Amino acid sequence: MSVLRRRALSCWVVAATLFGAVSGCQGAADGGRQSLDGNGGMLSGKVTIDGSSTVYPIMEAVAEEFQAAYPNVRVTVGIAGTGGGFKKFAAGEIDIADASRPIGEPEKQACGARGIDYLEFKIANDGLAVVANPRNDWVDCLTVAQLKQLWQPDSKVQKWCDLDPKWPAQPIKLYGPGTDSGTFDYFTEAIVGQQKASRPDYTASEDDNVLVTGIAADKYALGYFGYAYYAENQSKLKLLGVDSGEGCIRPSAETVRGGKYKPLARPLLMYVKKSSLARPEVAAFVRFALSNAEQHC
Repeated sequence: MSVLRRRALSCWVVAATLFGAVSGCQGAADGGRQSLDGNGGMLSGKVTIDGSSTVYPIMEAVAEEFQAAYPNVRVTVGIAGTGGGFKKFAAGEIDIADASRPIGEPEKQACGARGIDYLEFKIANDGLAVVANPRNDWVDCLTVAQLKQLWQPDSKVQKWCDLDPKWPAQPIKLYGPGTDSGTFDYFTEAIVGQQKASRPDYTASEDDNVLVTGIAADKYALGYFGYAYYAENQSKLKLLGVDSGEGCIRPSAETVRGGKYKPLARPLLMYVKKSSLARPEVAAFVRFALSNAEQHC
């Protein structure tokens, strides 16, 4: 695996925890565990994965190594965003949905309507990174109140000096995830107080690399996305601290695990269809992912 790929996979893995299986939306976990214990033998077939752009680098790396070990299995990893992944999951189009937020009630109902039973796994902890252009020499930290003032739907903030009169009288060019992103959902709920409540006048993309490129090119830009993409592009970006009332804290393994990076630390999740686990190649991939994710972070 390349150095760049390893840097991209800067997450903080926890021991994979099985939260439980659901039938439609509720159920017992034993059947899922039994499926995971099956012997796949000489594996062949296909495993389809889609969802979170934050989880994407992890799954892409795991898929690459799994296919090296099992060359007759094709693993596809998409990047539709958490919401987009759940839509495909509920429609029965994919085996595994990656998510940077827990499945929502409407998504649970959509799964139930299609008779889709699933297992939920926590695969890692992550921090959302608030970033600026590296030429930005006037701000090192933003308070939660300032972030809310900036991103709330009725925000009047247009220039940096609207947040602090000592800062430049230059327009803030904002970048962030699209509305199908779990990162968008988590950020808006944690900062604004309501999921999906955000000003609309920003450059949005489900592809975090687009956001990195935009922020890196504009001295007055500001944005947010999963920490993995900051880690991959540290030379192009400036990581800001976030002050929730206890001083400025930047995301790191220590601050995320220790609960100090508030309120932008979150779990990364994987949802697996129980019917897909009956296929040996899917069961083998899930075992492989849960056993090997840590070495990819």
